[in-house]
Amino acid sequence: MTTIDRKALVRRHNPVIREVLPLSPLSVGNGEFAFTADLTGLQTFPQAYEVPLGTQSQWGWHSSGGREVWTLDDVRLQYRDEATGLGGYPVHAEDREEAYHWLRQNPHRLQLGQLGLLLLRENGGRMTPEEITDAEQTLDLWTGILTSRFRAGGVPVTVQTVCHPELDGIGVTVESPLLAEGRLGLSLRFPAPGVTSRAWDKTTGLHWDGPEEHRSELERLGDGGFLIRRTMDEDGYGALLRLSEGELEREEEPHAYVVLGGIPGGRLELTLSFASQDRQPPELPGSGGVLEASARHWERFWQEGAAVELADSRDSRAPELERRIVLSQFLTAIHSAGSVPPQETGLLYNSWFGKPHLEMHWWHAVHFPLWGRTELLLRSMDWYRAILPKAKALAASQGYTGARWPKMVGPEGDQSPSPIAALLIWQQPHPIVFAELVYRADPTRETLERFADVVLESAEFMASFAAWDEAEGRYVLGPPVIPAQENHKPAGCRNPAYELEYWHHGLETAMRWAERLGRPVPDRWQRVYRHLAALPEQDGVYLAHERCPDTYTAFNTDHPSMLGALGLLPGKLAKREVMRATLDRVLESWRWETSWGWDFPMAAMTAARLGEGALAVDLLLKEEVKNTYLPSGHNYQRPGLTAYLPGNGGLLAAVALMAGGWQGGPEGHAPGFPQDGSWTVRAEGLNPWL
Repeated sequence: MTTIDRKALVRRHNPVIREVLPLSPLSVGNGEFAFTADLTGLQTFPQAYEVPLGTQSQWGWHSSGGREVWTLDDVRLQYRDEATGLGGYPVHAEDREEAYHWLRQNPHRLQLGQLGLLLLRENGGRMTPEEITDAEQTLDLWTGILTSRFRAGGVPVTVQTVCHPELDGIGVTVESPLLAEGRLGLSLRFPAPGVTSRAWDKTTGLHWDGPEEHRSELERLGDGGFLIRRTMDEDGYGALLRLSEGELEREEEPHAYVVLGGIPGGRLELTLSFASQDRQPPELPGSGGVLEASARHWERFWQEGAAVELADSRDSRAPELERRIVLSQFLTAIHSAGSVPPQETGLLYNSWFGKPHLEMHWWHAVHFPLWGRTELLLRSMDWYRAILPKAKALAASQGYTGARWPKMVGPEGDQSPSPIAALLIWQQPHPIVFAELVYRADPTRETLERFADVVLESAEFMASFAAWDEAEGRYVLGPPVIPAQENHKPAGCRNPAYELEYWHHGLETAMRWAERLGRPVPDRWQRVYRHLAALPEQDGVYLAHERCPDTYTAFNTDHPSMLGALGLLPGKLAKREVMRATLDRVLESWRWETSWGWDFPMAAMTAARLGEGALAVDLLLKEEVKNTYLPSGHNYQRPGLTAYLPGNGGLLAAVALMAGGWQGGPEGHAPGFPQDGSWTVRAEGLNPWL
């Protein structure tokens, strides 16, 4: 098979922007830090964008009023079985509203600052977005360099913006005659940290009120260096700006600074870096050095990972699918590959107060090892090891053994109160699957020992959580439990189909892990594995859970999660003919406008495993608002949730399965794509799915 010209493949999908696109600013980043820019290459006109122009990191968090104003001990727990002592979940505020909502909102991820151009008219007034003409902005995916060319008031301006691949900062080069004229400068502003609403979608942006809630102190370092120390309550961070020319001065507005004045030669180079309050912001190697480091990093990224090319396909949709594949690799690398599991919107802006949702970690990151980039998943795997004591304490507090992984969680591993999150369970086997994929990439004793506790304690909770149903002679899951299809009442839900299959798969994998380690497999694990309830079905189709009377009319919204039992998973409990009928029923009745971005690739994976390659492609490219991929490559969901990285990651997982195959599946080339010649799939470096 012809070797893929990877540079050509990647660069033909470089985003090129020629006007303000309010939903599609472009970002540069490295997984730990990201900077999102408007059409000028910086954050000059944030008011013109619906997506907040953010600067975010993995370490930048704040708790309003202090870090331990409230704890979960201050929240009333529900669904506790007094007879067994099992359960107890912080799902309702009741008479503890202040504590409940503070814990949901805190800690919240910080927006670290906003760096923009200061563009002045000849009469001294500030230019507006309408005065930016002849714009052409290109994000070169092969190098990670964002180049923005435009005219401001008729005068040419060129800006290059790039993120250092290993340090939390950017390098910027600005060229324009306006610099020498003193009509082009920089504006550096720092927003307030506070959360002003109990609803996460009201807190996505940057907040400029409440200047008394935080402090900014400027220190001149010499050699063009300026350090701004930021403090708010018990938290803080530093920002280090280095300029090739010019001075950073305070503006009259609090927490705002400006660089303005004639810059000889019409060229300004700068770096801006950040660090938490207990560290000094890193010294970057100048804007040119950052550019060179970025170019080396991204070329290596594209050359060493897997690649999929669809260029010679007859299907007219192939270029769009290829574009989504390329851009999703870049976006998940900068937003979903950090040392802490990401939030749904990555390092773009805050969703749900900036907190990770661990059930979504699968969608963000499981594709990395499938695409030959296991090291990007490994970055966050040690986080599970770090919070293991808290996961074990959470399980013990509910009367179980092992480690229970929370759903909506702060960076230190503390679960957040939620009417839904505390009762979800499908995040529980995720670390087992992650560890197994890491082991397949590096099948060594060191890998086994490194993640042994995470795998074994995860499985111990799963076995402990499954309850013996004496009348039926089986182990059951719930109640109370909320399945992945979240519109079911916890008290009435038992044996959700996808979760049963995942419990079975997770325990099987953990038992194999224990055997590799030379440790005995606990009897209870084996009993639960052998006697787990069958997937619930009715009238020849699988139900969301066994007490759900009619999933496909009353409950045909949100996630069609029953499909995940054969698609995301090998489906050893699933009957192929029943799953085929289930897929048909979903296609007939589901209200896709209520679904989410990862539902389309989930359904595509089910179709692919069932041998329906044409249907798999149709589902992957289904024309629905929530399956929209913007010019930036982000998966759009709705106003307020304009980027949804689980959709991008899900797309990559589905393409890996469809193009690279799966264990026990057909051995032919690209088995999940149509085999009628309409698709030409070139694939290199993919690892088969489970």
